[in-house]
Amino acid sequence: MSVAIVGAGVTGLSIAFHLVERGIGPVTVLDGGGVAAGASGVQPGGVRQQWGTRANCLMARESLAFYRDFPARLGTTARARFEACGYLFVVDRPESLERLEAASAVQHEAGVPSTLVSPDEAAALVPGLAEDGFLAASWCGEDGYFDRPQAVAAAFAEIAIARGAHFSREHVRRLTPDGAGWRLETSSGALTADVAVVAAGCDAAALLAPLGIDVPIVKEARYLLFSEPVRERLLDPLVIAVDRGVAAKQLADGRVLASDLRATGDPGANEDRWRRRIREQAVPLLPILEHIALPVVAEGFYDMTPDGQPVVDAVADGLWLAAGFSGHGFMVAPSTGRLVADALEQRPPPEWRDALRADRFARGSAEHEDQVI
Repeated sequence: MSVAIVGAGVTGLSIAFHLVERGIGPVTVLDGGGVAAGASGVQPGGVRQQWGTRANCLMARESLAFYRDFPARLGTTARARFEACGYLFVVDRPESLERLEAASAVQHEAGVPSTLVSPDEAAALVPGLAEDGFLAASWCGEDGYFDRPQAVAAAFAEIAIARGAHFSREHVRRLTPDGAGWRLETSSGALTADVAVVAAGCDAAALLAPLGIDVPIVKEARYLLFSEPVRERLLDPLVIAVDRGVAAKQLADGRVLASDLRATGDPGANEDRWRRRIREQAVPLLPILEHIALPVVAEGFYDMTPDGQPVVDAVADGLWLAAGFSGHGFMVAPSTGRLVADALEQRPPPEWRDALRADRFARGSAEHEDQVI
C-alpha cells in the first residue's frame, strides 16, 4: 500500500514514522518548505494532559507515554529531552473555576493526575508565584516540554527515512482521484499513491476544497515573546493565567518565554502593546519576572476548528485528513500517527476516534475544548 503524506510538520512526520514502523509503504512525505518549516518549527514544545474533553485528554496521555521514552526508543542523532516541569492553570473568577473543576473531572476520568490547588498550595509548587490575588489553580506535575522541540520532528524524519520513507521538497498543488488511489500534482510533476494523507495544517482546507470537501479549519496567528538567556532559574513550570490571558515559563537555555494569549494585529505595530500587557497582567502574579525584557517576537499559526479538537479522519476513499489541531498538534502527534496507522491496517479504533471525525460539525459537535491557550 503506497502512502503519500502532504506536510512534513510533526503530525505528518509522526504518521510517516508509525507507518514505516508497521511496515506499511512505500511512504512519501511532500513539503515545499522542508521538515518542520511551518508551525512545527515555531511552537515551544509543550506537552500537557490538562484538557477539557475526554478525547484530548486520552490522546495527550497516550502521547506523553510515547514521548517519555522518545530518546531511548528512537535512538536517533536528533536529540530531544522531555522535562516534566509541570503546568499550572490559574483562575481569578468563579465562573472560570467552575470550568476548571469540570475539566478536572474529565481529566481524572481519563487517568490524568491533575489537582485543584489553593493559592498557597500553588505558591508552594511554583516558587516566585504570588499567593494572593487569584482564586485557585489546576496543577499537573507530569506535564512539561521539550527543550529542543524541533529535534522531535527531526527525529521522526530521521527514523522514517532510515526505514525507507522518501521525502520530497515539493509543494502539492492539487489532489485528484486516480482510479483506486490519488494523484498529487506538485511544483515539478506528479505522483500517485493508494492513500493520501493531508497533514498540511492551515493549508489543508484549501487543498481539499476543490474536491468539494469542506472542513472548518481556519488560520489564527499566535505570538511568543522571548528574553535573552537568564542565568538564574526563575520559573520552571509553565504558568497560564486564564482570566488574565497571559502565560510564561523559563526554558532550559535560560530564556524566559511569555505570551499575550489575546494578542492580535501586526507584530511591528503591536508588539510593544503586547509587552505592556504581559507586564501588567503577569508581573503581579509572577513578581520575579519584573526586570525581564522580552525583545524577541516569534509568530506562529494555529489551525483552528470550531470545537478546538482536531480532524483525523478519512474524508474520501483513500484520502485522510489530519489537521485542525488548534495549537496542540505537537502534544498529540504520537497518538495521531498511531490512529492513522491502525486505520490503514484495519485495526479496532481507539475510544477517542469518533470525537475526531470530520462529519461531527454537520452533526453538531457535542464537546468543545475550553483549554486551548
